[in-house]
Amino acid sequence: MLDLVLAILHHILAFGLVAMLMAESVLVKPGMTGETARRVAGIDVGYGATSVLLILVGVARVLYAAKGWAYYEANLWFWAKMATFLAVGLLSVPPTLRYLRWRKQFAADAAWSPDAAEVAGTRRWIGLEVVGIALIIVFATTMARYQGLPG
Repeated sequence: MLDLVLAILHHILAFGLVAMLMAESVLVKPGMTGETARRVAGIDVGYGATSVLLILVGVARVLYAAKGWAYYEANLWFWAKMATFLAVGLLSVPPTLRYLRWRKQFAADAAWSPDAAEVAGTRRWIGLEVVGIALIIVFATTMARYQGLPG
């Protein structure tokens, strides 16, 4: 039963993470307002918190669920997934820092709106995160089916 509960939580958190990233990708666009930038900063707090919860539930799955550590330790797809998750986390740092700065600027001046070049740069970072998330899905699916290379 623990295995089932952890798997359900893991999937809900993963889908929530994707939903928040997609919300950011829709809201961060040319011509966005300062109010939208403030909202994106709030969504990003949820994105970070969900990432932490996803890691905690993932660790619990590895340690306490049906397959156990031995399965994951030797699975190259697991390690590819972990490395990619770390990379996505690192890719999320520049947008997060920018959102925090935007929120501060909007709080100081309600007429403020983000610079077009900063918005374009942030969209590129978000796009790279989306590619990373897609790779995580590929690695997770492969990890569940193969220890090494499929074939």
